[in-house]
Amino acid sequence: MHMSRRTLLAATGATASAVLTAGPAGAARAGAREEDPINDFDRLLDRAQTLLTGGTFDLADPDFAAGVAALDTTAGALWDSLDRSAGRTALWSDLTPLTDPGNFGQSYTRLRTIAVAWATPGTAFFGQAETAQALLGALRFAFDTAYHPSAAETGNWWFWEIGAPRALMDCCVLLRAQLPAADLTDYLAVVDRFCPDADRRTNSPTLPETGANRTDKAVIVALRGLLGKDADKVASARDALSDVRDSGRNSLFRYTTSGDGFYEDGSFVQHSEVAYTGSYGTVLLGGAAWLLSLLAGSPWAVTDPEVSVMYEAVERSFVPVVFDGLMMDAVRGRAISRERAGDHRDGASAVAAILLLATGAPADLAERWRSLVKGWLTRNRTTPFTSLATLPQLALAKAVLAETSIPSAPRTTGSFVFADMDRVVHRRPGWAFTLSLSSKRISAYEAGNGENLHGWYTGDGMTYLYDGDDLGQYNDGFWPTVDPYRLPGTTVDTRPRADLGTGAGTSTYRPSNAVAGGAELDGRYGAAAMELIGAPGSSLRARKTWFLLDNTVVALGAGITSDDSRPVETVIENRNLGADGRNRLLVDGIPRHNGTSGVARWAHIEGVGGYVLPGGAALRTLREERTGTWRAIDTGADTGGSTDPVTRRYLTLWLDHGASPDGAGYAYVLLPGASAAATAVWSASRPVRITANDATAQAVEDRRTGLSAVHFWAAGTAAGITASGPATVLVRRRGARVSVAVADPGRTGTSVTIGLPFAVRRAAAADDTVRLTPGRRPVLTVAVGGSRGHTHRAELVQ
Repeated sequence: MHMSRRTLLAATGATASAVLTAGPAGAARAGAREEDPINDFDRLLDRAQTLLTGGTFDLADPDFAAGVAALDTTAGALWDSLDRSAGRTALWSDLTPLTDPGNFGQSYTRLRTIAVAWATPGTAFFGQAETAQALLGALRFAFDTAYHPSAAETGNWWFWEIGAPRALMDCCVLLRAQLPAADLTDYLAVVDRFCPDADRRTNSPTLPETGANRTDKAVIVALRGLLGKDADKVASARDALSDVRDSGRNSLFRYTTSGDGFYEDGSFVQHSEVAYTGSYGTVLLGGAAWLLSLLAGSPWAVTDPEVSVMYEAVERSFVPVVFDGLMMDAVRGRAISRERAGDHRDGASAVAAILLLATGAPADLAERWRSLVKGWLTRNRTTPFTSLATLPQLALAKAVLAETSIPSAPRTTGSFVFADMDRVVHRRPGWAFTLSLSSKRISAYEAGNGENLHGWYTGDGMTYLYDGDDLGQYNDGFWPTVDPYRLPGTTVDTRPRADLGTGAGTSTYRPSNAVAGGAELDGRYGAAAMELIGAPGSSLRARKTWFLLDNTVVALGAGITSDDSRPVETVIENRNLGADGRNRLLVDGIPRHNGTSGVARWAHIEGVGGYVLPGGAALRTLREERTGTWRAIDTGADTGGSTDPVTRRYLTLWLDHGASPDGAGYAYVLLPGASAAATAVWSASRPVRITANDATAQAVEDRRTGLSAVHFWAAGTAAGITASGPATVLVRRRGARVSVAVADPGRTGTSVTIGLPFAVRRAAAADDTVRLTPGRRPVLTVAVGGSRGHTHRAELVQ
C-alpha cells in the first residue's frame, strides 16, 4: 500500500517528524555554531535525518515496536514488488510508464519509504547493503529515464516541482554516505531545474508561490542547499518563509486579507477561494514547524519576529476545527474523497505539526498546546494516534502522554464564525456542529485531477454533527456510500449531476450569492445565514439560517423557489450507522422505518439525538443500506480509491417541498445527544420560539438565556429588533447588562442601524465601529463597510 501525495507530505515530509533530541530552543542551546561552516551543513543533515526517522527510541516499548513493525510491513511490500532486474522499464509494474509525472512522482515517494526503513534502527532493512544498493540504482534509473534537467514539464506541475523533488531530497539525506558524488550532483541539478527557489512557480515564473506550496518548496530548497553545501540556497529557503524577495507580500508569517494564507479570524484559504485549513493549512503548519526545527541554532535560523502568526494559528485556525484528534471535513476540500486520507489521518497530521511546533514555541503556548493535544489523544479510542503516527511523531506524543504535569484539556467549546472562508463551527462539551457555506468569495467545492467527483452540494449549507461517542461518523466509509444528493443541511433539487473534476487540473465553483456567514456572541452563541442560488442548470433559490444555542441548533428556511418541475428537498439528517447499525428511529414516539409521516412533531435517532419540527411537518424517513466504492469518487493518479465495494447503513430524514415550490419554507431543531423523552418534552414546551421565518427575516428567542437572534435579509423588524438593512444580530439580556453582536455577512452595506426594544442608558464597552444612541428606544449604528463580514460587538447597560 502507498499513501497519496498530500497524505505523504503530511505524514513523511511536511509534518512527518520531530526533533527528538532538541526542539528549536533546545537545538539553539545544544548546537552552538562551529567555526568550520561544513560542520553546520553536516549537523543539520544529521538533524534532517532525525526528523525523517525519529533517531533513537526504545524498541522494547510496545508502541515503538508496533511502529517499527508497521514501517517494516509497508516497506517490505514495496521492496518485494520493486523491479530490480537489469532490463526493467519501470520501478513498479503499476507505475508505468515511468515518464508519466504521476508515476515517477509516486515512485520517488515509495523509494523514500524504503529509504526511511533502511535508515531506521530495528527494521529488517536497517543498514542492509543490498537495500542501499537497490535504492541507489533505482534513484539513478528514475533520473536517467524520467526526471532529469532536460525533461519537459508536462501534466500535473505538482509532481515536478514539489512531490518528486521533496522525496528525492529526503532519499539523498538518508543515503548521503553511500551516494556517489556524481549522482548527488545530478540530483541537485534536477532540483535546481524544477524547484530552484520557493518564490515562484517554475512552469509559470510570474506566478508567486503562496501558502502550503511555498512551505513545501522552502523545505526542498533548504535540503538541496544542505546537501550541496550551498549557504545561499539555505538562506533563500529561510527567506522564502518571509518572502524577502517580494518585501513580505506572500510571507507565511503575515495575516492576509485576500487570497491564500491565514486570516486574523482563523480562516485559512488556498487556491484563492477554498477553505483548506485541514489539508493545505496543515501542510503549511507542519512544513513551517519542520523548517523551524531544522534550521534552529544555525546560521540560517528563522528570526522573523512575525513567526508569532504561526503560533497564533494553532489556536485561532486549528483548535476549533479539530474534534478529539479528527480534522473536520468541512475544511479538507477535495481531500474528503481520498481513501487513504480521512479525517483521522489529516487530524493526526495536524496533531503532529502542533507537537513539533511546540518544541520551539514560547513556553506558555507550548504548555497549552500539549494539554489540548493530550485531551484529544486520550479521548480518541476510535482511531488512536499511535496507530497513525510515524515513529518521530510517536515519540513526541508519548512524551506528552507520559508527562503527569500536563493535564488533559477538556473539549473546546464556543461559537466560531470564520467569515473569511464561509465556515461556522459551534462546539459544546459533548458535540460539535459545523456549517459548510459558499458565496461569490468562497467556492462551493473544489474538484479536479479525478478528485471529489461527487462534491456538488458539500458547500451548499452542508451540516456536520460530531458526537464525542461516535468518532467514526465521517471516517467510516461515509463519502463513498452517502447519498451525495442528500447531504445533511442542504436544500437541493433532484436533477442528476455529472461527475466533477474528471479532467486534468483542479477547478472550483463559486455561486453568485453574497450572503454566507454570520455573527457570534460572547464566544458562546452564533447565527449564520446563506442565500442559496442553485448551480447552472437549476433555478433553485432559498434563504437559510441556523441559530446555534446552548444545547440546540435551530434551522430555518424561507423563500424556497424553483421552476424546473423537479422535486426540491431539505435534508435534516443522513446518518451513517456503520456496517451493522440498527439504531432505533422514533417519530412522535412510534418506531418507524421508511415512508412519510402525517404531521410529525419530533423524531429521535437512538445514540444520536432529537429532531423537532415546530408546528409539525410531513417528515420523510428512509432506512437503507448503501454500497459504493472509493474509486467512484476519486480516480486521481496518486489518490484514486479502490474498487472494493463498501456498504454502510443510513437513516435519512428530509422534508419534501414538491416540484417547483414557490416560497416554501421549513423549520427544524437539532437536539444533539438528547434522549427520546427529552426530545418529546422540548417539542411540547418549546423553550426556543421561532418569531420570524420569511424572506425578510428569520429569528428566534431563547427565553432561558435571554437571547434573541435575527438574520435580516432586508430592512425590517423581528423579535422586537429592527434593522435598516441586511444584517445578522444577536442580543442577550442578563439583568441590567446587554450584549450585542452584529455582522453583515453579505458585505453589501457600509452602515446598518439596529434598534432595540428596551431602554439602554450607556455603553460599557463597544468596538470602534459601533456607536450608541441611548434612550427608551436605543439605536446602534454599526459601520459594517470593509469589515468583511466580521462581528461587531457592544456591551450595554440598562
